[in-house]
Amino acid sequence: MKGRIIADWNKVDFKDRTSRAKVVGALQYFMRQPDTKDSPVRRALQAFATKGDFPAELLQVLEKFHAVADYDLGYESIFDIRDFGGTNVSGFKISNVAHGLTFGKVLTGEKAKIYKFSGAVTEVTFDMYGGGLMWDRKLIDDAQYWTLEDNAIAFRNAAYYSRAANFYALIEAVAGTGNAQSWAAVTPASVATSDKDYDAIRDVNTINAACLAILADLKDDGVNANANSQFILLAPVALKSRILRSLALLQQSFAGSAQHLAFNITPMFTLMLSSNSYYYVLFPKAKMKGGYRMDLTIFDQFDITAYADTMVGWQRYGGAIGDVDQVARCAIA
Repeated sequence: MKGRIIADWNKVDFKDRTSRAKVVGALQYFMRQPDTKDSPVRRALQAFATKGDFPAELLQVLEKFHAVADYDLGYESIFDIRDFGGTNVSGFKISNVAHGLTFGKVLTGEKAKIYKFSGAVTEVTFDMYGGGLMWDRKLIDDAQYWTLEDNAIAFRNAAYYSRAANFYALIEAVAGTGNAQSWAAVTPASVATSDKDYDAIRDVNTINAACLAILADLKDDGVNANANSQFILLAPVALKSRILRSLALLQQSFAGSAQHLAFNITPMFTLMLSSNSYYYVLFPKAKMKGGYRMDLTIFDQFDITAYADTMVGWQRYGGAIGDVDQVARCAIA
């Protein structure tokens, strides 16, 4: 039988150690595919946040490589992510931290535990994140290979979803610690609430105010923040049409008119924010840091008491926002 992860299940003999090792090797390759540099899966997931954003040809790529878009890698455009694989370091350092946030160790599927930190030099540790996958040996005896592979796909999605959720949770945790930008007033003040552009004008004014506040806070921090800096606007998918309308708003209703937007903004939309009531304007990279110490790695053994093959996957990584002034949480009402 041809499989999606195993090329030919008919050649697999779980009683044979060599055959079993090949299965584990194929699973290991599959588990690490989203992190493989320059892979079609990585390029696709970095470029688009939700499945609805994917062109048909990229959806075909995702189907080929079994990457269901239940998670996204958009946060890698926001955080300065470094690859520490193959090193023996236990973490990385962020210098000149006035006030920051980091997440602590959690198991796959748990919510991130966010901690505040500060100091001239702060070390962010690489913690282990793991979860288990159990294959009932009866499924193997009965050649239910599609079920086995579906379980493996769901397990991989859960692992990468959990990692992405931790990084997005850091951004949401700035509430009350960073720039809280209220919904800006409409300009001119004579614009009526019934005007078709009323909300869009207030939204773009809010975005401009958030960018200005971030630049004011970062101007002396040595991160090269200036009027031409590139910002990222991270928003829940539920606000996509509203945000795009505000970013495209013109000063006058004729072709060639200048935009209301005063800064360089790249919009990014995700399903992984917990609230649809806010969006975030961010000055990316700089002291927003992350590090991957160990890619998703599986270990396996046969459990004679459960008549099942138990596989446990582990990742090791860390992340932090070294300066919450890089993030502004923006209200929509």
